[in-house]
Amino acid sequence: MKKGWDLTAEAFNQLLAWLDPDREQAGQKYESIRRNLIVIFSCRGCADAEDLADETINRVSGRLEQLADSYVGDPAPYLYKTAYHLYLEQTKKRSAPLPLPSLRELQAPTAETVQMEEEERAYACLEQCLAELAPESRQLILQYYREDKQAKIDYRKTLAQELGVPLNALRLRAHRIRATLQACIGLCLKQSLPAI
Repeated sequence: MKKGWDLTAEAFNQLLAWLDPDREQAGQKYESIRRNLIVIFSCRGCADAEDLADETINRVSGRLEQLADSYVGDPAPYLYKTAYHLYLEQTKKRSAPLPLPSLRELQAPTAETVQMEEEERAYACLEQCLAELAPESRQLILQYYREDKQAKIDYRKTLAQELGVPLNALRLRAHRIRATLQACIGLCLKQSLPAI
C-alpha cells in the first residue's frame, strides 16, 4: 500500500464501483461492510474499532488499481481478510516484549494459553463462516445480535418491522442462520486443531 494513503473522493468512487455497479446498491454494501468490520473489531476487543474499520477500507482502496481487474467474486470477504491482517498488526504493535519463559512453562501449556488459542481459533472460524454466509443472512445475524438487554428487545422489534415480518419469523430466521454458523464453526474448529 502507498505510504500515507488517505481515501480520496476518486478512490471512494472506485471502491463503490467495485462493490456494485449500481451506485445505490454499492452505498448499501459499503455501509453494511463497514458496520460488520466495526462489529468484528469490537468483538476482538479493539477500543478503536471504527478507526480500524476505516483503515481497512483505506488499505483496500489503496490497492484497487491492481485488485479491481483481477479479483473475482464478492468483495466483502477480501475486506474482512484485510481486517484480520490489520488486527494481527495491531496486536503485534500493542504487545510488549515478553520475558523468556521458564523451563516449567515450556514443558506444558497453561490453561490460560490454551484458552486464548482456542478463542483465537474460534474468532477466526467465526469470521470465515460469516464471510461464507449470503450477504443478507450475514447482515441479518449481525444486526440481530448487536444490542444488549432491553435495547436488544426493542431493536429486534424494529428490525422485524423493517423487514416486514412478524417477530417470531425473525427469530426463526436468526435461529436458522445461527445453526448454520454453529455447524460451520464446529467444522472449522475440528479442521484447525493442531496435530499431536
